[in-house]
Amino acid sequence: MLRIHFTDADLAQVQLAPRPDPLWEIYFSLHRLQSRRSLGPYEAWHRTTRKDLTEKGLASTVREVLLPLYPRGSYIPDFLTPGAAVEGLDAGLDAILAAPRGLVQREVGILGGVSSVPSWTRRLADPQNRRVFVEKVRTYYGVALRPHSDVMQAHHDADRSLRARTLLDNGIDGLLTGLGPHVRWRRPVLEVDYPIDRDLHLRSRGITLLPSYFCRGAPVALADPDLPPVLTYPVHRPAPDDGRSATPSRPAPLSALIGATRAAMLRATTTGATTGELARAAGVSAASATRHTTVLRNSGLLVSKRHGPVVLHTLTPTGTALLHAGGHHPPST
Repeated sequence: MLRIHFTDADLAQVQLAPRPDPLWEIYFSLHRLQSRRSLGPYEAWHRTTRKDLTEKGLASTVREVLLPLYPRGSYIPDFLTPGAAVEGLDAGLDAILAAPRGLVQREVGILGGVSSVPSWTRRLADPQNRRVFVEKVRTYYGVALRPHSDVMQAHHDADRSLRARTLLDNGIDGLLTGLGPHVRWRRPVLEVDYPIDRDLHLRSRGITLLPSYFCRGAPVALADPDLPPVLTYPVHRPAPDDGRSATPSRPAPLSALIGATRAAMLRATTTGATTGELARAAGVSAASATRHTTVLRNSGLLVSKRHGPVVLHTLTPTGTALLHAGGHHPPST
């Protein structure tokens, strides 16, 4: 179990990451890629990505280069998931290249002590060898994740809106309590199901909560307790039978969206809104608003997540683009 110890100062410095972290998504996506069982929402991605990687001659790169450094288990080198990556893939890869030689040697050595790694990994301390590795990471992202970036962004934004709403309604205790079934908030300690027993004292540094589309199961933290604390956790997903999937199998035609009511509802969703709030914004009944949000969601313009007794709707990147095309500019998040 991982026990994260908060002070009052830490509780005042809990942050939600503003955007997906591409390097953490690479790490978790490689785990999803290894298994064909219980894929759930990743099934289509798994099938397409394995095919694309094979066709582009990258299957051996994944198997022989990436998987040894991003293994399942109790440890991943922290230099592979630098905080700079929240600013984008290039920033994250530059941070990997800039990691000190001694740090890379030490963390690769720790990895070698807990899992079997090829001998070539020890040469990553050399900047030139690391540059070759970074280009392989970049190539993998381009094939496996970049085509899926809109979906990752939509789920990140929806989760972020849900957590923000929880914070407003129930305070920091409600936010930390609602992080998932593998997390328990027993003030002042956040208990996380973990493969090893460990304590992390935040020491008035706060913590960044990072929702991840490809993370599944228990959250993951950085190994080095002296790094800025981060807890990566799975994005909230609606139950598979609740009719609120963000990836419909049969999208409604775009022409079904034309009309003042749905346009008003899209505009009202720019910062997240409940069904009742959308009904009031559009001047329709709750039942009518539900029908309209169903069309908008099935057309890939909204993501809907249950938040206690209500459903919270947020825009997908496609929905945002549609509003931009119509002259409405949603606020940046």
